[in-house]
Amino acid sequence: MVIKPATAGDAGLVNRPSLTLKRRINAEPAKIYAAWTDPQKIAHWFAPASVRAGSGHAVIDARVGGRFRVGFVLENGENFEVGGVYREMVPDRLLVFSWAWHTTPERESQVTVSLQPDGDGTLLTLHHEQLFDQAACDSHQRGWNNALDKLASFSL
Repeated sequence: MVIKPATAGDAGLVNRPSLTLKRRINAEPAKIYAAWTDPQKIAHWFAPASVRAGSGHAVIDARVGGRFRVGFVLENGENFEVGGVYREMVPDRLLVFSWAWHTTPERESQVTVSLQPDGDGTLLTLHHEQLFDQAACDSHQRGWNNALDKLASFSL
């Protein structure tokens, strides 16, 4: 994980933390890209480890300017939903989207997912920036690690 503060040129974002995670996944970039952009697929892997089985749901308009919404229910019954807008998309290579939880829509941040072919697999780099504070960064690091573990074991 790399945590970098925003620069002074980022109006209102100075000292906001970010994180970067890298994973090698044994699947081609096209399959991983589809796992991020197909609502039926993302609903199966996108969530922390403590999610109630079968509770995932997603609505995705996979185009620049399109919106996404993904939700799930934790084993304790707590409901979560996150959404955003796709800002940049390069099929099988790059996704950039805004990110905000339904409970804190004012805390919008940005996620960049880069996919690079790596032999018979893919190197996935996830960069989440403009997080609200260090506590949010730490929480997102745990959540993303859990979700990426699930993605790596998801039947792509």
